[in-house]
Amino acid sequence: MSLRDLKSGSDIRGTAIATATEEVNLDAETVKKIGGAFCHFLMVKLEKTEISIAVGHDSRLTGEIFKDALVEQFKKCGITIYDCGLASTPSMYCMAKNPETNADGAIMITASHHPSHKNGLKFFTKDGGLQSADIDELLSLAELDIAPEGYKSSLLRKPYVERCYAKGLVDFVKSKTGQDYPLQDFKIVVDAGNGAGGFFVEHVLKPLGADTTGSQFLNPDGLFPNHAPNPEDRHAMISICDCVVANNADLGIIFDTDVDRCAIVGKGGVPINRSALIGLVSAILLKEKKGIYIVSDSVASDGVNDFIRNSGGFLVRYKRGYQNVISHAKRLNDEELDCPLAIETSGHCAFRENDWQDDGAYLAVRLLVEMSKLKQEDKNLADLIADLKIPKSEFEGRILFKEQKGFKQYGDNVIKSLTEFTEGSFKLNTPCYEGVRGIMEFAEGSFLLRQSVHDPNMVLNIESSTEDGAKQIAKILYTYLSAFEELEMPALKDFVGELIE
Repeated sequence: MSLRDLKSGSDIRGTAIATATEEVNLDAETVKKIGGAFCHFLMVKLEKTEISIAVGHDSRLTGEIFKDALVEQFKKCGITIYDCGLASTPSMYCMAKNPETNADGAIMITASHHPSHKNGLKFFTKDGGLQSADIDELLSLAELDIAPEGYKSSLLRKPYVERCYAKGLVDFVKSKTGQDYPLQDFKIVVDAGNGAGGFFVEHVLKPLGADTTGSQFLNPDGLFPNHAPNPEDRHAMISICDCVVANNADLGIIFDTDVDRCAIVGKGGVPINRSALIGLVSAILLKEKKGIYIVSDSVASDGVNDFIRNSGGFLVRYKRGYQNVISHAKRLNDEELDCPLAIETSGHCAFRENDWQDDGAYLAVRLLVEMSKLKQEDKNLADLIADLKIPKSEFEGRILFKEQKGFKQYGDNVIKSLTEFTEGSFKLNTPCYEGVRGIMEFAEGSFLLRQSVHDPNMVLNIESSTEDGAKQIAKILYTYLSAFEELEMPALKDFVGELIE
């Protein structure tokens, strides 16, 4: 296997624990090679040999093993090492930005929301996360086993999350609200999914005065015994919604494993995630300034597109992938378009004001500040998106390839063919930066078919303003796509059901 097979967008991910169907392709020795390559990469980029790198990990079973492997490699490279222990992805980027630590680079050991047998690496410099091309270069260096050799290294243990990162979040809320305990009248529950987000209760919410009784799954456990640590997961969202109701909480917050994503739940257990979350954050920013641009991923709904436009802003739906969305937002600003936000339906969110950090915890405190302000007007967060139209019927499912070899090209051909069909029979939504988005006026809805960012399949999203519109659109797509012999569509077939019998 080539190490380049470990690339996943702008991250590295692999199988760290063997299963009945998967062999290990990311072990401690491989991690050492990648760590050595990162040292070389930084030294060349910065044109210096004395560098420092911070290392942290989430709750995954192989997290500490991989961290120890990196520390061992970095000692051989002769650099300064910051061992941050259990950490969040945003806090590791802060290690490079904070003047107290001033690390030249940072590595977060995580596979985000993926199953417990997976693991991976995310990389940061002072400029932000590494891009796709950087990962290509890094893995090429690792394949050649290129790493510097040094004779002097130092190891410093930095529990940065609690001492600096969390304190910075608390100070932010206090400064924006002008209060020492702005959350003292709120009951807020957190679901950390047994990932790395448990610190948010003890080190952020409680110091701000919140009652956090009823918060759940705060203890780190790499087996993720309660639900998938993923705000997009249906069972995870049901869990936090039930928690809000059971504890009569004012707000629920759910994080993914490494805390670079979140979603929230309003009073009464009403979820605010995916497109509704995009609408909420956009509404807050549009209260502050009209005419701004918001960049989202391609999955964002037609309803949130209309909502932002009617609120005085502009939504740009770009390619799925948090680094893609952030990079495009930066480009818009370079073109002198006022774009303060990049946000995915997955819960990835980066504010310009926060140096484009992809940070679920910062998103959460940004919402807490607004919630505190709205309290004085006897309003809540849900009031800001009261005019957001939610689809009456929708579908999201994977379309699989029978043959994995050459799937990318085959998927591109499917999308090209569907684009031509849609343009001839219905209407294309343009510009579309990935896949094909069709407007189905007969069903008051639309669809998006795109290649998955990380996995060998395609993702289909359908939405409609009518009760049966999504199924009517799905029937047309199922009939058309059935002509492609290499496709398997069990989820779409089940959704269409009796309409194709």
